[in-house]
Amino acid sequence: MIIGYARVSTKEQNIEKYIDELKRAGCEKIYFEKISGGKSERPEFNKMMETIRENDIVVVSDLTRLSRSMKDLINTMELFKSRGVQLKSLKEAWIDTTTAQGELMFNIFSALAEFERKLIKERTKNGLEVARSRGRVGGRPRVDKNKLEMAIKLYNSGECTLKEIKEITGISKTTLYRYLRSNIL
Repeated sequence: MIIGYARVSTKEQNIEKYIDELKRAGCEKIYFEKISGGKSERPEFNKMMETIRENDIVVVSDLTRLSRSMKDLINTMELFKSRGVQLKSLKEAWIDTTTAQGELMFNIFSALAEFERKLIKERTKNGLEVARSRGRVGGRPRVDKNKLEMAIKLYNSGECTLKEIKEITGISKTTLYRYLRSNIL
């Protein structure tokens, strides 16, 4: 089945233009919505994702109607690929995974996304190493055992509010509750 998806961000934009393009492209079913691409919840997009099946072709007028970012586009395309669904963009004709050239372009995009993920991981690792070499350690700061014991005694006595306990000991409510639940000292 050939399925169309159209989205506009504002009420001023004309959704009918996109619907007409998708009809001319032979779409048998069209999902459309007026919602910002920045929103993670897109009800019609989600409905389409629930109904697409292997060998379906999803057609969009242009890629900006389908995704919010390059990362989102690649994730969507990978999801399509895993389900055996093809993608075709009318504006970006080079994105047509029903053709060998379109599949090549998709693989290039996927390789670039993987490269970006590895670069981020590498930079993070290098940054942590530099921080460690300068004496900084990641993670939560260590809790002073004496202050924690005092905070627990004050809490158990019922004489102080949580705000007062924090002012006296510097131990936050969250930290105090975490230690009370775990009974660790």
